[in-house]
Amino acid sequence: MPKSKRNKIVSLSKTKKKGREHKESIVNAIREAVENYNSVYVFSFENMRNLKFKEFREQLKPTSRFVLGSNKVMQVALGRSASDEIRPGLYKVSKLLRGDAGLFLTNMTREEVESLFNKFEETDFARTGSIATEKVELLEGPLDQFTHEMEPFLRKQGMPVRLNKGVVELVSDFVVCEEGKPLSPESARILRLLGIKMATFRLHLICRWSPEDFELYKEALDESDVESA
Repeated sequence: MPKSKRNKIVSLSKTKKKGREHKESIVNAIREAVENYNSVYVFSFENMRNLKFKEFREQLKPTSRFVLGSNKVMQVALGRSASDEIRPGLYKVSKLLRGDAGLFLTNMTREEVESLFNKFEETDFARTGSIATEKVELLEGPLDQFTHEMEPFLRKQGMPVRLNKGVVELVSDFVVCEEGKPLSPESARILRLLGIKMATFRLHLICRWSPEDFELYKEALDESDVESA
């Protein structure tokens, strides 16, 4: 009887080595990219949608490169201070890699980059835990958008419904979500069924570095924030 692969013993030292090698390869790739592109940007993102981001990345592939991953690894690649930065001024970029952020390295002009990022916006259905952007309330009465087969599922989502002559009917007003409050799993499912999209995937530029200068985009930040970070 062949041995089960599930019972295969893997040395922890090997997994640690692979992890270290992977991080080192990322560091080296970033450092190489810094030499090959004219400018480096830090950007933040909200409501990330992987498929849409992949399409955007492919669109810019001929002139640019995106890097997402561990902020600490990206910081090590660029240098965390003036004493270990790989190019003058890059440690300022490193200090702004916080939270949901990434690197964008490119040969595009500043005007082209700013235009692309400012225009980029993709709406999608909100997920559990997202903050509702508006109040959605369904009024008592027939719900013609749902077929009779949907009635058991809607009841499971907490909706007070019944079948009336084959038509799904709401027996009392029902609040799906309240503006400013997080969505429950049930609310997120109902909004999807209703076709209501509350999430907007956006990218925001935080700073730009080139061999000639460094620029902050976020109004809430200034050079002193970078120096003290």
